[in-house]
Amino acid sequence: MSGANSYRGICTFIKIHRRKLNTAFKIGWKRPPAHTALRYILQGLKAVDIEKVFREHAANLNLAAAAPGGRVVAFDGKALKGSFDSFHDVKARQVLSAFAADTALVLAHIEIDENSNEIPAVQKLLEELDVAGHIVTCDAMHCQKNL
Repeated sequence: MSGANSYRGICTFIKIHRRKLNTAFKIGWKRPPAHTALRYILQGLKAVDIEKVFREHAANLNLAAAAPGGRVVAFDGKALKGSFDSFHDVKARQVLSAFAADTALVLAHIEIDENSNEIPAVQKLLEELDVAGHIVTCDAMHCQKNL
C-alpha cells in the first residue's frame, strides 16, 4: 500500500486514491472503510492465500517488465530484525527470498525452518518457481558437493 505501515496509513492511501480504486475495482465507495474494518478484514486472511496471490502478482509484473537476454534470480536468506527473544531462548526467525535482479521484484519468500538452513528452502523454492532459462545465484553455502 505504497509504504503504509498501519491500518490508518492504508485508510489514508484509499482516501487519496479512492476515485482511481473505484474505477479499477468497479466499486462506488464514497469514503474509505474505517481502520478497524480493515484490521478485521486483514486478520481474516490466510497467509497461504496471500502468498499465492503475491507470487502470481509478482510473476505477472516480472513477465511484463522482462528485459531481453538472461534473467537473474537471486536467492538470499535474512534474519528478521527483532524476532529473537534471548529471555525465552528463541532464535531469530529467518526468511528466504527469491529476487529478480533486473526488475527489482521479490518473486517469492518462505520462512526457513528453525532447525534448518537455507539449503532445503532454496531447493523448495526452485521447485515452485519457474526459473528455467534464468541465471540463479545463491550464497557460498550452496557450493557443496552433496546437497
